[in-house]
Amino acid sequence: MTDAGELRRRTQELLAAYPPATTGRTDFLTARFDAGLAWVHYPAGLGGLDAPRALQAVVDAELEAAGAPDNDPRRIGIGLGMAAPTILAYGTEEQKRRFLRPLWVGEEVWCQLFSEPGAGSDLAALGTRAVRDGEDWVVNGQKVWTSSAHVARWAILIARTDPDAPKHRGITYFLCDMTDPGVEVRPLRQITGEAEFNEVFLTDVRIPDAHRLGGIGDGWKVAQTTLMNERVSIGGARIPREGGMIGPVSRTWRERPELRTHDLHQRLLDLWVDAEVARLTGERLRQQLVAGQPGPEGSGMKLAFARLNQEISGLEVELLGEEGLLYDDWTMRRPELVDFTGRDAGYRYLRSKGNSIEGGTSEVLLNIVAERVLGLPAEPRTDKDVAWKDLAR
Repeated sequence: MTDAGELRRRTQELLAAYPPATTGRTDFLTARFDAGLAWVHYPAGLGGLDAPRALQAVVDAELEAAGAPDNDPRRIGIGLGMAAPTILAYGTEEQKRRFLRPLWVGEEVWCQLFSEPGAGSDLAALGTRAVRDGEDWVVNGQKVWTSSAHVARWAILIARTDPDAPKHRGITYFLCDMTDPGVEVRPLRQITGEAEFNEVFLTDVRIPDAHRLGGIGDGWKVAQTTLMNERVSIGGARIPREGGMIGPVSRTWRERPELRTHDLHQRLLDLWVDAEVARLTGERLRQQLVAGQPGPEGSGMKLAFARLNQEISGLEVELLGEEGLLYDDWTMRRPELVDFTGRDAGYRYLRSKGNSIEGGTSEVLLNIVAERVLGLPAEPRTDKDVAWKDLAR
């Protein structure tokens, strides 16, 4: 079995063969993937060494100390946190070898075509249709709230392939080429002025059956792997103490004593403790993942992430008083990533409003936690065994 010492040796061999100071970024990342040091718990030949997940930290520490480049995980977070584990779990060997390396290196950005304007928070009610035509599927429909669609080469897509089946059973999962004819991406301007979200229109888009992930009609099961990983990646990201949203407001408190009041002090202390509890809970969740797969606990972490971001950003605006009402830039841009800590308090306050919607609404996640974590009785659902085509819409 690969141990920490073996991983350090392999990492030093990589650094000796491809010195970061003289090796191009893409070349270094490609060599790292091929050496099995990308995600060490993945199979050999797919960026890993079949090693324990916990040993990834050993590799990362060695590379960071040597000044090696990373793969800019914030820019390719959907690919790393959602597409990759789903492809690994359900993809064919050909699919894994085709997609995982360019995904990890960052040569191909991914987006997620799940949400629809007509389905709301009930993802299983989606209406985008995929109809079989020989060796292809012809897809028509609309998706919404699609982060990074304007820069993505590939998308994970779920579509309805059997309208006669109940809504959870007639869905199939595909890998969609965003450069194909019939894919149209339109920006959705947000309250921040930016348009990192998009709506995507699919008109007679032809997807080869070779780009189907999992069995026909098994899309909901495949999508659960994506969703569980998404919520862990959003709510359980590894951050240092006072990382994330609590960092800027804590710095302002220390550097601007004239802004302090007793009430704000008490609220900041409460939120600081909550943020630290959430950080440590996320660390524990990641340790649990070492031995298994992400479960519904990730939904609880994502819930906490949304609540904390909104409450902390609200406190920061209040702390700054008149300054907190200012907003630096309403320019319409289409950014590649969300930068919560690199902008001003006004941006953080406005952008955090989306945290309780993206990655699963807080209302839906509360149901998941209640039923799957706490074991409470499920809400009555009268539509689970009704054919999708017969549902009221």
